[in-house]
Amino acid sequence: MKLLFLGDVVGRSGRTAVIENLPRLRAAWKLDFVVVNGENATNGAGLSGEHAKQLLDAGADVLTLGDHAFDQKDMMTHIESEPRIIRPINYAKTAPGRGYRIFDAPGGRKVLVAQVLGQVFMSRPYDDPFSAIETVLKSHPAGGLVQASIIDVHCEATSEKMAMGHWCDGKASLVVGTHTHVATADAQILGGGTAFQSDAGMCGDYNSVIGMDKAEPLRRFVTGMSKGRFQPAEGEATLSGIYVETDDRTGKATRVEMVRHGGCLSPSGPAPV
Repeated sequence: MKLLFLGDVVGRSGRTAVIENLPRLRAAWKLDFVVVNGENATNGAGLSGEHAKQLLDAGADVLTLGDHAFDQKDMMTHIESEPRIIRPINYAKTAPGRGYRIFDAPGGRKVLVAQVLGQVFMSRPYDDPFSAIETVLKSHPAGGLVQASIIDVHCEATSEKMAMGHWCDGKASLVVGTHTHVATADAQILGGGTAFQSDAGMCGDYNSVIGMDKAEPLRRFVTGMSKGRFQPAEGEATLSGIYVETDDRTGKATRVEMVRHGGCLSPSGPAPV
């Protein structure tokens, strides 16, 4: 199976880049399944129902969220009516929506998508991510009940993301980090056959401070004082993520490529487009 995971979509420029480019990438790379992290797609904080529909209509099969899952209040109800949106499995026991689901892929194949929040340096204490993911993967073995499994690890610390990759090695097809908006250069296939990258990066304007217009973050760093809210940068966005090919029989990864498309970063991907 050919899988694409795109990192955090940030603001209008990120949404525009996904909407304009994803249909072409799906065709050019013959993608079977696409997951997009959309938790910063609406003004840099959360995801609205309207913007979720735009990303899904552009070719995303599933949208994942994160610690800003419900910053846009309509998501509290929208997620209950749209099964293609996944919030973190360990967010809160009373949270609406679900932290994992099984989705259909071409040829009658099945794909598990799950998301989990880390605990290190995060704004609030979430439930143990390792036991939460272990339970899901044990009940949905790759190459068995599902042909591929994708785990979005939404957290700050690269060490925690790497630990999760090794924890899931041999049990998931792809473990990929989100949240920090900066792509890491460690895309690889681990010893047990799981594709891994500490952070997929963002779909947003990299001439920025993690997707936000530079002026306000710089003011706060330099002076320690704020003058207003962070606003997403509006320049041309780079699509950042990871491309993975898997073996349907085992669910293990056979190929992995970092993806960078458009914007100011050097291009990378499975083939020129």
